[in-house]
Amino acid sequence: MADLKALADSVIRGDQNTAVETTRTALEEGIAAKKVLDEGLIAGMDVVGARFKKNEIYIPEVLIAARAMKSAVELLEPELAKEGVEPVGRFLIGTVQGDLHDIGKNLVAMMLKGAGFDVIDLGVDVPPEQFVEKARASNVKLVGMSTLLTTTMPSMEKTIKALKEAGVTAKVLIGGAPVTQSYADKIGASGYSPDAASAVDLAKSMIA
Repeated sequence: MADLKALADSVIRGDQNTAVETTRTALEEGIAAKKVLDEGLIAGMDVVGARFKKNEIYIPEVLIAARAMKSAVELLEPELAKEGVEPVGRFLIGTVQGDLHDIGKNLVAMMLKGAGFDVIDLGVDVPPEQFVEKARASNVKLVGMSTLLTTTMPSMEKTIKALKEAGVTAKVLIGGAPVTQSYADKIGASGYSPDAASAVDLAKSMIA
């Protein structure tokens, strides 16, 4: 019998092979994909997120755990679709125009996936028009923007302005090393998060 607690532990340890094998075994044994996701993968990433917030582990460990989770989620996705499991929400994310940094963005995207979100990742150096076009086309409720450079922070403001002018009502979350809550308030963002684990909590609270 596949052990979902062991699956959670393999995610926490970042043991990709065990995570994938245990997920495969669980599905072969007829355990519902939603149960595998909730009690195995999400349970594991919840622990990782909590430890990260307390500074018990750091970004490299979180990335390794998120990769293990991501590989297992890829196995689950077709089964979740068959079961008719809806994602908890749809989240559009990208690094703003002029900035090519993606480690933080990728981490947020992976942790959101691990929390049951459908994530649309636009990549890096994303112009405001692309955020607008994709937000409209995919009817997202949440848009996340990241930057690592102070020089590209104005791109966040431009993008929020473009979204508002286009009538996009999605809530906008921003983050990145130079970003602060007061900057988020100043440019009209709906929320700010200092790290990936907090970003997931914020996203969940905004669709609750």
